Amino acid sequence: MKPKIFIDGKEGTTGLQIFERLGGRTDIELMILAEDLRKDMNARKEMINSADLVFLCLPDDAAREAVKLAEDPNVKIIDASTAHRTDPGWVYGYPELCRDQADRIREAKKVANPGCHATGFISLTAPLVMEGILPKDYPVSCHSLTGYSGGGKKLIQEYEGERTDSRLSSCREYAITLSHKHIPEMMAVTGLKRKPLFFPIIGDYYAGMTTTVGLHNELMGKKMTAVQIHEFLSEHYAGQKYVRVLPFAGEGNIDPRGILESNRNLGTNYLDIVVSGNEEQTLLASMFDNLGKGASGAAVQNMELMLGLE
Repeated sequence: MKPKIFIDGKEGTTGLQIFERLGGRTDIELMILAEDLRKDMNARKEMINSADLVFLCLPDDAAREAVKLAEDPNVKIIDASTAHRTDPGWVYGYPELCRDQADRIREAKKVANPGCHATGFISLTAPLVMEGILPKDYPVSCHSLTGYSGGGKKLIQEYEGERTDSRLSSCREYAITLSHKHIPEMMAVTGLKRKPLFFPIIGDYYAGMTTTVGLHNELMGKKMTAVQIHEFLSEHYAGQKYVRVLPFAGEGNIDPRGILESNRNLGTNYLDIVVSGNEEQTLLASMFDNLGKGASGAAVQNMELMLGLE
């Protein structure tokens, strides 16, 4: 029998993207809740407990409530909200994190789907921290540029509606209080003990993300050059389908002017890593679709692992 899939919160940006990615598949059965019942608690509860796997595409509090509705212990859950990303009872849904992470996801009943900015940050720093190359108390600073779709329906409507604010045409830095909701996730998954300085930026384009981290090589736990860090990350991600380490910057496969584009992997689940720099400093960058590997693409990847649909 085909596994039954229910998307709780299909009307949101991530939910719609998951629905579109699954719509043409013949190896699963999508369960659809009537529009007039999508806020009916009993109807949702019945769907959740009739499914083999449920995607939660809801605000944090609603996601926590939805988990309580799952009374069948065999129901598998992928939560796309922030609610459970640092919960030790949930498996973190970044399969490329370490050697056995994909196996942990395969065996899991509850998987927390990563945040978009966090995916970019973790892809660059987690392997270095785990290996002791980047000390856990390193003062990390990170910028992350995203398209406006990452802000959800309300922000999409603001950008795509009749514009009355000329500032929407510029890139805008936000979360300047340095308390972005992805920071606890970034620290918990990487093992960093010092809170990173994180500066997200929203641009006047729909989707795509570039996350960058700059490092002073002399402050690392293991003294390495940018070329050596590139070699290490290339080895760490060797054989991965969706995370690709590009040739060392300046050796091809990126703009010869040294320009990184945020829309490189639109509509895919790929995440490309660029390493550049010299003996003194290293620049790390990840380029991916904030709605792909940063959200719905990652969720579908996790679903395939949990249901053995690889």
